[in-house]
Amino acid sequence: MYEAIKWPEDMTPSRSPIHFTNELEVAASPETIWSLLVDHTAWPSFYPGVKYVELLGGHESLRLGTRFETNLAGQDVYASVQEFEPMTRIAWGGGPKSSLESKAYHAWIITPTPNGTHLWTEETMQGPLWIELAKEAPDIFWRTHEKLLQDLAKVATQRGKPAAR
Repeated sequence: MYEAIKWPEDMTPSRSPIHFTNELEVAASPETIWSLLVDHTAWPSFYPGVKYVELLGGHESLRLGTRFETNLAGQDVYASVQEFEPMTRIAWGGGPKSSLESKAYHAWIITPTPNGTHLWTEETMQGPLWIELAKEAPDIFWRTHEKLLQDLAKVATQRGKPAAR
């Protein structure tokens, strides 16, 4: 059985006009997946549109409470890690600098399988900026996360292979 997302009350799917899920079986270990998700310097290698992630407050990797700044969906975003259970789950919430009334909550569930890892990601979004972007392309966020999972799987699979001799 897969874990459930621990939604903040104000970001539950029933309170959010934008909600989507994506999942993928990955032929890589949960440890490899986890190592990529918590290493902000690895994000540009698999996260569509991310060119940088700057950790705030002196942190060197993502952990509970880590605040960070990045560029997602073409927007400069502030966020913080709100769930953190090593090898099992991580989630962050935040929003774009340009629209303080817009916010999002993005969660990941990592589950070991006989052939690697089942990776589940789910997000809710609220506010005028996200709604306007969704009106322009209704499945844009879902498609971006499909690519995110595919790219993450590719990087994880490559990272998990033994070095050539």
